[in-house]
Amino acid sequence: MTHTYSTAIRPDVDSLVSDRFTINSDTTEILLHIRHRRLADLETFNADNTLVMVHGASYSSGSLYDVRYNGMSFIDYLALSGLNVYALDVRGYGHSTRPAEMSLPAEENPPLYGTEIGIRDLNQVVDWVREKHQLERVQIFGMSWGGSVAGAFTSRYNDKVNKLVVLAPQWLNSGPMRIDNGGKIGAYRLIPVAQGKANWLAAAPAEHRDGLIPEGWFEAWAKQTLAEDPQSLESTPAVLRAVSGPVQDVRDFWAVGKPFYRPQDVARPVLLVHGEWDADVPLRIMSDYFTSFTQAPIRRWVEIGESTHMMLMEKNRLQAYRAVSDFYLRQEPEE
Repeated sequence: MTHTYSTAIRPDVDSLVSDRFTINSDTTEILLHIRHRRLADLETFNADNTLVMVHGASYSSGSLYDVRYNGMSFIDYLALSGLNVYALDVRGYGHSTRPAEMSLPAEENPPLYGTEIGIRDLNQVVDWVREKHQLERVQIFGMSWGGSVAGAFTSRYNDKVNKLVVLAPQWLNSGPMRIDNGGKIGAYRLIPVAQGKANWLAAAPAEHRDGLIPEGWFEAWAKQTLAEDPQSLESTPAVLRAVSGPVQDVRDFWAVGKPFYRPQDVARPVLLVHGEWDADVPLRIMSDYFTSFTQAPIRRWVEIGESTHMMLMEKNRLQAYRAVSDFYLRQEPEE
């Protein structure tokens, strides 16, 4: 079953077509929401120009990838560059189905929806996109926890992936991780989005915090992020619900030196994008991650200066945007 919302040309980016879809997951009564963006005159779809994106552990694809700053979001940019973009919300996030447990007190149920569920939902959407366009492979993108989902997915399904891009992905880290505040983990977490600016800026050196997030951008991001959760405004301050499975995975895997997946099993071209001031994924652990892709035929690392874990919403965002689109669309020279 597929439900298609009305197709519309965005008035402020009038060369783009924007769709939304909901499709069945592999679980009864769980539907997955997908954002779609492409150029209106794009008529040929192939493995190089068709992209599926998955989000991080706290925020949906609408929050991370589709807030417009100066009239353009990350998804807009990728579509304007010639990509046929699909961005999913994993169950429990954004406009995908939230289970009944997320309407109960968090402590009444165990952590919901870890990385394994993310892989299953990504696989469902990838197969739907492949069937829709009659493609063997598609491009894959994941940020933060989504990088773990995308990397693990690729390690299992190399035959479905053209190129893999991971931005600020999780990896083995014996140090403190900001996603895990300690204590018992319930089914979901409550995130006071509008109060998060200080924590966001704290990752940067004090002398560089002014201007890191251009004026008005945080407020625009917070407003759209809260709008992704229909219950967000029922409390004061407004809070976003985010499932806790990824936090349990930190404790079961990343924090104890146990990889959830083997990058060595990825046999597709890989790009790692990372920010100089990323406090969630420090630079010291990225070298080990990057060099683990021993079977990748192409392996690249782009470091974005003066940027944090949330670089896609900061002053240097276009550097990351260009690095990602160029990697997907540029044909590699033959020897």
